[in-house]
Amino acid sequence: MPQLILTAAGLAFGSAALLDNAELQLDPGERVALIGRNGCGKSSLLRVLAGLGALDDGEVWRAPGLSVAYVAQEPPFDPDASVFEAVVAGMGDISALLAEYHAVSHALGDAGGSDASAAAQHEALLVRLHELQQALEARDAWAFEAQAERVIQRFSLNPEARVGSLSGGQKKRLALAQALAISPEVLLLDEPTNHLDIAAIEWLEELLIGSSASLLFITHDRRFLDRVATRIVELDRGRLASFPGSFTEYQQRKERMLADEAVHSAKFDKFLAQEEVWIRKGVEARRTRNEGRVLRLEHLRRERAARRERVGRVSMALDSGEQSGKLVAELEGVSKRFGEGEKALTVVRNFSCRIQRGDKIGLIGPNGAGKTTLLRLILGELAPDGGSVRLGSKLQVAYFDQFRTQLDEDATLADVISPGSDYVDLGGEKKHVISYLGDFLFPAQRARSPVRSLSGGERNRLLLARLFARPANVLVLDEPTNDLDIETLELLEQRLQDYAGTLFLVSHDRTFLDNVVTQTIAAEGDGVWREYVGGYQDWADWQAQQRVEQEAQRRADAAANSAAARQTPAAGKTTAAAPATPRSKLSYKEARELEALPARIAELEAEQKAIAARLEDPSLYAGSAQDAQQAQTMSSRLAEIDDELLELLERWETLEARA
Repeated sequence: MPQLILTAAGLAFGSAALLDNAELQLDPGERVALIGRNGCGKSSLLRVLAGLGALDDGEVWRAPGLSVAYVAQEPPFDPDASVFEAVVAGMGDISALLAEYHAVSHALGDAGGSDASAAAQHEALLVRLHELQQALEARDAWAFEAQAERVIQRFSLNPEARVGSLSGGQKKRLALAQALAISPEVLLLDEPTNHLDIAAIEWLEELLIGSSASLLFITHDRRFLDRVATRIVELDRGRLASFPGSFTEYQQRKERMLADEAVHSAKFDKFLAQEEVWIRKGVEARRTRNEGRVLRLEHLRRERAARRERVGRVSMALDSGEQSGKLVAELEGVSKRFGEGEKALTVVRNFSCRIQRGDKIGLIGPNGAGKTTLLRLILGELAPDGGSVRLGSKLQVAYFDQFRTQLDEDATLADVISPGSDYVDLGGEKKHVISYLGDFLFPAQRARSPVRSLSGGERNRLLLARLFARPANVLVLDEPTNDLDIETLELLEQRLQDYAGTLFLVSHDRTFLDNVVTQTIAAEGDGVWREYVGGYQDWADWQAQQRVEQEAQRRADAAANSAAARQTPAAGKTTAAAPATPRSKLSYKEARELEALPARIAELEAEQKAIAARLEDPSLYAGSAQDAQQAQTMSSRLAEIDDELLELLERWETLEARA
């Protein structure tokens, strides 16, 4: 039985219809991704399904008794509330009772003193606690409290922390915890990956895949889409189109559909043009008295007028300006800490690297690891506590701020792009600011609108437009992908790939990192940062390889310790030992095999080390196609060595036990 059905839905803001006779059905167990261009109405649709908005036409049907939880893109919370109070706030009329019971319990624990007023306060708290217990028991609310405590623990949150003190990522976790605390049958999520770091996104993927709730979510994270979604629903020009399967499968089908649509539209327009030529002949049309043809032309005109074209693509160009020196920055043993004494926090510890013109660097690490601090050290904006930083010459740095603090809420779009002027200078050529804003899909009538009227995706586009309106040979992009639709993301990828300057990219979009960066600087914990060749997946593969090697080493150490323990007589052991259980001796062939195993293992480990060192060499990836094939062959050989080493170590342990 379906859980949600949207029928003949119509919704419009202004002249454009966000929903135009749209249809949707959500069945139990489905994980549906809702995608579409910025501003097409995805968030409005989600609010309608959550019961927080109304349709102009059509209806929303919900299964009787259906529990629905909705997580907004920027969830509203009382900054003075505790995490526990915020989580139980979604539990209906018992939320206030649970929040007060939680507060009174902690007040009793903190109450102290032996004077009369303290004793009276303690007695009053006990009375109120008893009243609350009775009220909660009458509503069978203890299960709700236990559920709230479980999800708070599951999301690694402090129940006593104030919401106002939480980071963006922690607030997103809090919103998800609030939604899951009521054990919903349907979960509606609007951009759930925003403000989460990569580890948290991967954790959320596993959580949603393992959840029994049906899921309808909006996201532009392509890897998240591929892992979580079982069906893609696209909102395009007011209509909803369903594509069963993964996001990759959707892309292939959508490409074919757009090509077919373009061919059909071209044929239609050609035929309409021919009919317009015929009607303009006038005399022939009247002489033939072909009234049917005239009526058909009128119908064609109406059909063409009603046709909604796809929203155009952003047109962006990057100007790298004057070329910087070959060296951009060189760090030697750089360290940075904050605080003093026992509370001192080391954010960067003994880090060295050399960054050259044209490098595209991705920074990976959990929220709070110090990515922004490391960037400021590299660019000379922050003095290190230890080590040295040498900067190159002729650096022109431009920043993209994920918190959009560079945008004045009261300024108009035109003033943000070109304050005090009607023109933008692009590579020596002047372009009118309204035309330039049009390249970023802002209509002319919105050029004088204030920044506060923009959505999240529109603000990101405006910030990109501002950034690219000025030449820069060093780009620093801090989470540029938040709220951008997939088509704009892919275009931005192409422009950054072609960019001739140096790029520093902080992003939690794994696909974006893989498609753009040439090397990665990753946080390893405790202030340690290391540089790796390639993007996120290359770093993840290297981490997996290290875990395999560590496991192999652990097994080898365990086998060696076991052998040493058997060869050392136990302390206090008498010569008259009890008869041992007879065991089979090694054959001559097995004895020779055991003798040869250490040498073979050492040989493989040496080969493994040599291949790993060669794969770390950046020159291997900057050469010809033959070099790329060689790198692939070496990676395959590295995997074979791992398997062979594990087999040899297990064989060694078996033979040693019988020796």
